[in-house]
Amino acid sequence: MQVILLEKVANLGNLGDVVRVKDGFARNFLIPQRKARRATDTAIAEFEVKRAELEKIASDKLVAAQAEAQKLAGQVFQISQKAGVDGRLFGSVTNFDIAAVVNLKGFNIEKSAVRLPNGPLKVVGEYPISIAIHTDVVAEVSIQVIGEQA
Repeated sequence: MQVILLEKVANLGNLGDVVRVKDGFARNFLIPQRKARRATDTAIAEFEVKRAELEKIASDKLVAAQAEAQKLAGQVFQISQKAGVDGRLFGSVTNFDIAAVVNLKGFNIEKSAVRLPNGPLKVVGEYPISIAIHTDVVAEVSIQVIGEQA
């Protein structure tokens, strides 16, 4: 299916690009999230009329994301989990747990924005974590996993 992108989508294209994607990806993700629209002649014409407005909205989102990334960068967040005497956690610290702790400090991020390159954290320690606030903006934070004795 061909769609016209209404905002920048990672690994796909920029605002206004007409791209071919699989039908399910378009129907189940891009169109419901309002990231894309079917690329019909009328949709392309309507997009060209609203292009300046959409570009301004996209630039405003980028500026807001950069401001939030500056506040977030370099912060250290502590998460306390039950752990054994050897430092291994009973369970793990996931992107959901990290997003919850960061949101308690007054930020607004989604769990899908937290990047855990090696999977969930399973050992007590300090870990550098990337948070993708926007497709072009990534903030580096540090997570300290503290073990509670069970």
